[in-house]
Amino acid sequence: MGSKTDLTVAARGHGHSLEGQSQAYQGVVISMESLQTPAMKFKTGEVPYVDVSAGELWINILHESLKLGLAPKSWTDYLHLTVGGTLSNAGISGQAFRHGPQINNVHQLEVVTGKGEVITCSEEQNADLFHGVLGGLGQFGIITRARIALETAPKQVKWIRVLYSDFAIFSNDQEHLISSQDTFDYIEGFVIINQTGLLNSWRSSFNPKDPVLASNFSSEGRVLFCLEVAKYFNQEDTDSIDQDIDVLLSKLNYMRSTLFLSEVSYVEFLDRVHVSEMKLQEKGLWDVPHPWLNLLIPKSRTLEFAQQVFGKILTDTSNGPLLIYPVNKSKWRKGTSMVTPDEDVFYLIAFLSSAIPSSTGNDGLRHILAQNKRILNFCEETKIGMKQYLPNYKTQEEWKDHFGPQWIPFARRKSTYDPLAILAPGQRIFRRAEACEQQ
Repeated sequence: MGSKTDLTVAARGHGHSLEGQSQAYQGVVISMESLQTPAMKFKTGEVPYVDVSAGELWINILHESLKLGLAPKSWTDYLHLTVGGTLSNAGISGQAFRHGPQINNVHQLEVVTGKGEVITCSEEQNADLFHGVLGGLGQFGIITRARIALETAPKQVKWIRVLYSDFAIFSNDQEHLISSQDTFDYIEGFVIINQTGLLNSWRSSFNPKDPVLASNFSSEGRVLFCLEVAKYFNQEDTDSIDQDIDVLLSKLNYMRSTLFLSEVSYVEFLDRVHVSEMKLQEKGLWDVPHPWLNLLIPKSRTLEFAQQVFGKILTDTSNGPLLIYPVNKSKWRKGTSMVTPDEDVFYLIAFLSSAIPSSTGNDGLRHILAQNKRILNFCEETKIGMKQYLPNYKTQEEWKDHFGPQWIPFARRKSTYDPLAILAPGQRIFRRAEACEQQ
């Protein structure tokens, strides 16, 4: 371990950062999950919330809050992540178009800064630190506690998938849904490239509206776009919810033979990725490299991106899901460290690949990383205005380019709250010598 003068510290949540970003060479890595005390403290009433340790997993918050008929408003697709981890990035899922990401739905934080100060911060108190830490990649302080906004929880979910063969029609329908007052509660989508027997694979969880037409549908050799939506409800609303869904679907332009529906509990829906995780664990395919690439693409350039990447750079989606859905920046908290494209509507496009460690083929790590590089090169060459979500860069110049105009306040906050650059060295944003020279 280094001396007291060159010690570095990183906070590790549930271990989902990219390429060792939560590591601290010759330093200290704090396992935040070991700090799940004191217990959650709930406040009910008109503006309910829960105070939690930053090492708490979102799945545990869901189960505890449901005992009071409550739940957080905004989620990630995978719930076995720590509060501090997602708030240090953004926390985006299919509810973000309505509630914003998770960094929008936190009232207050307790933070230990790089100076060793324990500071409570919010919009009203120490607001500069509050905004900096949200989406701040752990650079200014370690979140130790958070006050999370809650809402009344539904009990059931109608979960729906439909397919499109034309990206422009698909994206127009997605954008229509996120801009409508009367819409679904969750809106996402994914891309399927050259996948055999797609609709048959859905039958284990979904029921086709028209089984005969669905049986005749062929997905092999095609680029398809799946709209995935959900409507929350309670048992007493069953009759009206079906009518509401029919009205919403009637305004969309999907292929009518591909309508699949399911009804599940709220917990089953939110924890859906964990089910897939357990299946992969049984096959030994979960604890493998996950060279994920998460991009935010401005709405005006998304069609160009889709035409050049889906089916050309990426010729199949057998290595993992490829998510794509739009969000409204108008719903996002202003002034945080989170970086987004300049337009009000932008798309999250997430290449969630898993690599087979010993493979030298298309499912191997080298091939997937090369593919990711080609996608990033395309974005750079076309000046598409992309921003990385869960960003991963090697040099400070690349980070400056990523932050753009936000670099100046980001660097100022670093010198204010972590002047010796003790925190989160694995992201390679600031070097110790540079931080010391700023003093």
